[in-house]
Amino acid sequence: MNNVDIAKTDLNLLKVFEALYEEGSASRAATRLGLTQSAVSAALKRLRDVYGDPLFLRTGRGLAPTLLAQQLKPVVSEALQKIRQSLAMVSPSGRSFEGRSVTVGLSDDFEIAIGSRLIERAAHAMPGLRLVFRQAHSQVVADALAGRNLDLAISSGGLARSGLSRCLLGEASYACVVDPEHWTTAVLDIDGFVSAEHILVSSGGFVGIVDEALAERELSRRVVAATTHFAALPYLLKGTSAIATIPAHAAVSIAAMTGLKVLPCPLPLGHFSVELGWRTADGNDVLLRTIRPLVEECFHSI
Repeated sequence: MNNVDIAKTDLNLLKVFEALYEEGSASRAATRLGLTQSAVSAALKRLRDVYGDPLFLRTGRGLAPTLLAQQLKPVVSEALQKIRQSLAMVSPSGRSFEGRSVTVGLSDDFEIAIGSRLIERAAHAMPGLRLVFRQAHSQVVADALAGRNLDLAISSGGLARSGLSRCLLGEASYACVVDPEHWTTAVLDIDGFVSAEHILVSSGGFVGIVDEALAERELSRRVVAATTHFAALPYLLKGTSAIATIPAHAAVSIAAMTGLKVLPCPLPLGHFSVELGWRTADGNDVLLRTIRPLVEECFHSI
């Protein structure tokens, strides 16, 4: 690495670095920054000279960060965040969000349930802000927050780590979603539930909480298909007699938009806690202090 004097270094290069890392493409980074692609390419050349490393390697799917770039990302993003915070402190209202963004990590059941509400509330309370929803779950949220790939995370676990703060949003439960053309009943009994065909939402594709609860009763079900995304369920359930057992907040939202039907789950699955997490060091940022209550309001209204 070269012996670099900060007085002779254009700190705008750090904004280019962050955009290249997060977008994975020089053209997308240019669009994000309002620059030409040639200007971004020139900035990348200067960044490579500064750090004595390629930083980003071209692949078939865009630009992939090198090991050094991965190590630099949280440091660079933290430095830029501090600068943004300092500028917010001297803005006329102290609440200027123009050009700022917040990345929220969450699974798509929460995105379906509160996404539009959060967009509406943020547009009113935080004009100019861009919301970025990024798929995440309890096994990855802590690393994503620590690595500054997320600003906030909504998760049912995984946030108990040094350097992170969290608050309880509430509890969630489960419900069944079916096509009303094939299910006219208002109540499912356990026999009908077990004998039906099921669609599983699972990252692994084989076992879910329903299977574990049935196994305790020495019962099992027939899963005909599995998907990793709740948003696919309307397309998989319509025209079939299959059942999907999912978090109730997603079930209600999906049914309201697609005409599917929500039925109480006849199998006691209990409740699970849902938390909101963020980096403790950024807790006083006006952006996070403003948006956190909006997330809480959205969750309490589902």
